[in-house]
Amino acid sequence: MKHRVAGRKLGRTSMHRTALLRNLSTELFRHERIRTTLMKAKELRPFAEKLITLSKRETLHARRLVLRDIHDKDVVSKMFDTISSRFAQRPGGYTRIIKLGPRRGDNAEMALIELIGAETGKKAAAGTPAASTGADAAGKKEAKAKGAAKTKTEKKATPGRDADDAAGKKASRTKGAAKPRTESKSKSKAGAATRKVGKSGS
Repeated sequence: MKHRVAGRKLGRTSMHRTALLRNLSTELFRHERIRTTLMKAKELRPFAEKLITLSKRETLHARRLVLRDIHDKDVVSKMFDTISSRFAQRPGGYTRIIKLGPRRGDNAEMALIELIGAETGKKAAAGTPAASTGADAAGKKEAKAKGAAKTKTEKKATPGRDADDAAGKKASRTKGAAKPRTESKSKSKAGAATRKVGKSGS
């Protein structure tokens, strides 16, 4: 008969399995979201939620009980300062498991386990558009409209300028072309005069 053998062995001895759950729970409380196999996530869920319930007591004895499993003092202080206050009015169910499908290679079922409310904290810290007010959105639209109007006026003004520049270039070309022609004519006349003088002298 199967008495007092609840839980998954996960292919490990009891000491190895306890160390695994302690490490996973430490990373879960540090990052508030981790990716692991589905079976490990299901075993981690009750282990981590019991620690959160202990941290809600906010006593020295409770802190020492949590330190028995979580050996990182920074993580323990985070649990008693922020996580316990977040779940102060919540009687249980502090974590969420999201299935991610099979893993490439060994086809193991993967899952994402996270603390409830972790997504809202990350959005507020990142300053997502959801936190922006309607006035900010209206100001952005007005700025875009003004920029578009400026570009349109510049585009309209540029054809006249281009035409003036083209006319100036043409005038300079014609002037430059006229000068060498006159010079060539005067040179040809001078050459003809010298020829006549040479013939008459001979």
